[in-house]
Amino acid sequence: MLYSQGRSPGFRRLLLSLLLLPAWQAGSGQLRYSVPEEAKHGTFVGRIAQDLGLELAELVPRLFRVASKERADLLEVNLQNGILFVNGRIDREELCGRSAECSIHLEVIVDRPLRVFHVEVEVRDINDNPPRFFRQEQRFLILESRMPDSRFPAEGASDLDVGENAELKYKVNPNEYFDLDVKRNEEDTHVLELILKKPLDREEAREHRLVLTATDGGKPELTGTVQLLIKVLDANDNAPEFDKSIYNVRLLENTPKETLVIKLNASDADEGINKEIVYFFSNLVLDDVKSKFMINSNSGEIKVKGELDYENRNLYEINIDAMDRSSFPLTGHCKVIVKLLDVNDNTPEISITSLFLPIKEDAAMDTVIALISVSDRDSGANGQVTCSLKPHIPFKLVSTYKNYYSLVLESTLDRENISDYKLVVTAQDGGLPSLWASATVSVEVADVNDNAPAFAQPEYTVFVKENNPPGSHIFTVCARDADAQENALVSYSLVERRVGERALSSYVSVHAESGKVFALQPLDHEELELLQFQVSARDSGVPALGSNVTLQVFVLDENDNAPALLGAQAAGAVSELVSRSVGAGQVVTKVRAVDADSGYNAWLSYELHTSASGEPSPFRVGLYTGEISTACALDEVDPLRHRLLVLVKDHGEPALTTTATVLVSLVESGQAPKTSSRELVGVVGPGETLANVNVYLIIAICAVSSLFVLTLLLYWALRCLRVPTEGSCGPGKPALVCSSAAGSLWYSQQRGQRVCSGEGPPKTDLMAFSPSLPQGPTSMENPRQPNPDWRYSASLRAGMHSSVHLEEAGILRAGPGGPDQQWPTVSSATPEPEAGEVSPPVGAGVNSNSWTFKYGPGNPKQSGPGELPDKFIIPGSPAIISIRQEPTNSQIDKSDFITFGKKEETKKKKKKKKGNKTQEKKEKGNSTTDNSDQ
Repeated sequence: MLYSQGRSPGFRRLLLSLLLLPAWQAGSGQLRYSVPEEAKHGTFVGRIAQDLGLELAELVPRLFRVASKERADLLEVNLQNGILFVNGRIDREELCGRSAECSIHLEVIVDRPLRVFHVEVEVRDINDNPPRFFRQEQRFLILESRMPDSRFPAEGASDLDVGENAELKYKVNPNEYFDLDVKRNEEDTHVLELILKKPLDREEAREHRLVLTATDGGKPELTGTVQLLIKVLDANDNAPEFDKSIYNVRLLENTPKETLVIKLNASDADEGINKEIVYFFSNLVLDDVKSKFMINSNSGEIKVKGELDYENRNLYEINIDAMDRSSFPLTGHCKVIVKLLDVNDNTPEISITSLFLPIKEDAAMDTVIALISVSDRDSGANGQVTCSLKPHIPFKLVSTYKNYYSLVLESTLDRENISDYKLVVTAQDGGLPSLWASATVSVEVADVNDNAPAFAQPEYTVFVKENNPPGSHIFTVCARDADAQENALVSYSLVERRVGERALSSYVSVHAESGKVFALQPLDHEELELLQFQVSARDSGVPALGSNVTLQVFVLDENDNAPALLGAQAAGAVSELVSRSVGAGQVVTKVRAVDADSGYNAWLSYELHTSASGEPSPFRVGLYTGEISTACALDEVDPLRHRLLVLVKDHGEPALTTTATVLVSLVESGQAPKTSSRELVGVVGPGETLANVNVYLIIAICAVSSLFVLTLLLYWALRCLRVPTEGSCGPGKPALVCSSAAGSLWYSQQRGQRVCSGEGPPKTDLMAFSPSLPQGPTSMENPRQPNPDWRYSASLRAGMHSSVHLEEAGILRAGPGGPDQQWPTVSSATPEPEAGEVSPPVGAGVNSNSWTFKYGPGNPKQSGPGELPDKFIIPGSPAIISIRQEPTNSQIDKSDFITFGKKEETKKKKKKKKGNKTQEKKEKGNSTTDNSDQ
């Protein structure tokens, strides 16, 4: 089947048995097969899958494949049965030339996990090349005078096969004149010579034709023939003779031109012209040899003519003829064998086969990245190559078989630090001096989503003015992802939550790609001062990674609320009655207004519009207090009615205003109430006078006050008896009212029941609460704490004076059915349903300020009878007093009293000693009336 017909069946069976024999060399770790050359397509080589320990079902899923440096298409693997077979014509002479060994190296690669196997397929030689002669005819010139046993060199044949298939035997057809002698020289080549058996006779035969046959040692044998044409020449007795019949020369490859190879010397025993010798190449010398060497015909010197290369050809056989110059020349023969010696003139060659590029940054250790093979055309130590890698980290070279290496991952990768490696593979031979070659391997690291998007800072503060247009851009968040491509593609979204009763997404939105944050609706500082939320940034990796950033959006106030009037002034004009006898500086009434804005936008000032006639008004208004007072003493000529237009203006940009109308009617002194009494007692409504007050009510109030004073005296007497050491009635040190961290004041009863402001001498006035009234739901042992929400801005506090005075005009609610005193406020009710409210004054000025306490939401009244308020105002003190009763050894359960100090107003102008005595008497009278009313 593999060979032509006519060959023995026994030979075919032997060859088939050798073909099916695989060999496993455990020492080298290599799988070896053998196959004859010229095997037909589909010839079985070996069960490679079974021999490698691989299951047939896993060949395709594991990407089983075969790679070869030399003609990978000659052999193929059937993935269905795992058989290695011949896929193309294998010509051993084409693959390996005259080399004694010839094999095809295969790299078998499987994935998941990655493994590389080395397979050697030996290509066995078959006798498919007959011996061949370089010439179809060889000519000889022989004198008829040559003696028997004379020798004449002949050219032998060549066989492209190796081993026994190239062992040649020669014979010449039988004849009576010539015989053939075959010898082997030192280089194991044949030397053929024709031997003259008997003298020639030119007159009898002028030429002879012989057939030289060469037979190889193959089975079956193959032969080659050449014609030998021998011409018989006339006359010459002695032919030139060389010292040796064969000359052996060792010559380095790459020997320069004109280098002397050998100088031949032949001699002739004749005389005269017959002794002169000429040297030349025999006609047996091929043109390739003549291109490498040249001979001097006179001196016999052979020199190098062309470039010699050991790797192309390492042996030259040169036949030389020496001929004398006679008319019938005789020729002597010799052979020069030139053997080239290898020189390290070939650099190593590197071949790189990439497998898994780019490599993921999370690749496992010992992952094979590329296969590297090196070779050197030189021989011996000059062809032994070692391979190295730079830089060494994080890769290494692992030798797998002979000159084959694997580029393997040695340590972990991080694309964010290094995304591309330039590796230099260096191959160096063992020659002296050694030669080296290098190749660059570019290893790209593929990204893995191992980095979450990161913001520059964990929190951002954004300031946005209120009343912004809907959809306005307020901020841009930006997160950076150290990964690449889709792993670094960041998208943004809101972390949804509730803001009050509404969703966060109704206030703001974020663009998914740009990170721009937009306000979806106008923001209102009065409704929402701080909007805090989170924005999430997530990449597009699988799985996706993300991080959050916090945005604090402060809504800045704008002057978008005009001042609003309070009380009866908000409904329209307010009428007031003023006695004509009122002196200058007497407070008539007060305009109360509030501004919903904050800071300077809520800082109010008051102005009095002049009349159209331009006449000066007898009244004036406090710039920051809103108090309308007499600018001078009223006169009989003043009109009975005055219409005052007060302009209330804030300090915003631009300023917003509102107006209040106050109607002042002048009455006689007997018809109008005293102004000071109106200020402190607070008669509500126009036209009411002291004459309308019930006399019995006044008598009852005086009786109750007397009884209360008597009770207090009795209480102090009991205290003096219980604590004689401290002496509550003696000149002991009064307890101070201290300020807490929230800005409120608290009162201690540990060392006595006296309270002072700590800022000057105490006031002699006394404000007391009745001890006979029952305790309300809020006792002094568990006082209600003040609301910490103090609604006033820094700009508002800047305009306040350090002292706080009690409102000159108002009504104090003493109990059910009693007169009311309303104090102005600029705050809305506090969130706590029962907590009191403390507010900054309306129009805080430089020299005066007013603070208001409301007890309970929506109810300006104080607690009922017997209930002590948690907070109240001390005249002359800068804050609100929060009374707290602490238990002592002498605990008083049902009563308590407080002595208030009054600080003089620092910026009030001092009156001259020689002032208006009438005005001073009025002021003293007013003060007496105030004390009696209280």
